[in-house]
Order: sequence, then structure tokens, then C-alpha cells
Amino acid sequence: MTLRHLSHWVFDMDGTLTLAVHDFAAIRRHLGIPEQADILHHLAELPATEREAKHAWLFEHERELAVAARPAPGAVELVRALHERGCHLGILTRNARDLALLTLAAIGLEDCFDPPAVLGRDEAAPKPDPGGLLRLAERWRVAPASLVMVGDHRYDLECGRAVGCRTLQVNQPGDPWPAARDQRFETCAEILAAL
Repeated sequence: MTLRHLSHWVFDMDGTLTLAVHDFAAIRRHLGIPEQADILHHLAELPATEREAKHAWLFEHERELAVAARPAPGAVELVRALHERGCHLGILTRNARDLALLTLAAIGLEDCFDPPAVLGRDEAAPKPDPGGLLRLAERWRVAPASLVMVGDHRYDLECGRAVGCRTLQVNQPGDPWPAARDQRFETCAEILAAL
């Protein structure tokens, strides 16, 4: 099935629909997280008081980034084209849902996504866990394999692979995870051109 025939699209947010600006090494240093550790998994294992304080700092830091978010090349045009075709559109992000909604407003796409189809780290286990994709498939009453997962990171692609859906890698120099993606695109504009 070609991309133009697919009607249930799920996007990662940061680095996929927006320009990547998170400095994860600096975030880890500030929060005292080991260099190679997954930030969200590390925070989840901390004692409650420490975890809450570090999550509060992370939320405020990410809120500043959300307000200043800029769209990735071709992202606005791609999402608008899919929206105009009547496609179901969702967001699955490791960020907080409220910040994802704020980011969508900052890049001018808030009207293209039904808010309940925007899932953050509190609505679904963080990617690569496939729970968020399963939840969106259930919401849209489709088989998970009929979804398209678009992302810039291996977690996005592995999440899609876990449910058997189409995976599109975008905005990632090189091809670091060929086994996890079905197709690779330089930008969202290239995806739009393939529709």
C-alpha cells in the first residue's frame, strides 16, 4: 500500500514536526543523570520527592522550548495536506501532553489534531513502548498495522515496529536504524512529495 492510501498518521513531536533543540546531554548534567541513561526511565526510578522536583524542572525547561518551537522543513505543509485529505492525525511524544499542545500552537498546527489524539508521557508509557500507538489505534477503531509512525529517533521507529505499522524516519542525518524503519526521508517535505 502506498503512502497516499494511508489515513491514520502518528507523529513524534520534537525533532520530527519541530526543529530539534533539546540538549539532552545538558539536561542529564543538570539533573545528575548518567550520560547514557534514558532520562524518563532514570527519573521514574528515583524516590518520590527527588523525582517530583526533577520532573518539575524538566517540565519548565521543556515549556520554554515549546513556546519557542519552530516547525521542521515541510512539517506544516505535510500535516495540513493530510488534514485536508481527512486523515486521522495523532501525536505520540515523550514530552508532556500540555507541552505538545503548546508546541502545536507555536508552529500553527493546533487545529489539525484532535486533543485526545495527542498523547504524552503521562497518557502512555514512553516510547519505545507501543502502548500509545495501541491506544490511538483503539481510539480510531483500526488495526495497529494500519497506522503510520513518523519520527526522527529509533524509539519512534521501534515503537511502530512493535505494533507492525509503517515506520518513516525523517530529519535524521545518515541512516542509523535501517532495520527499524520502512522508509527514510530527509524532511517532511519529501514525505509530502511522495504522497
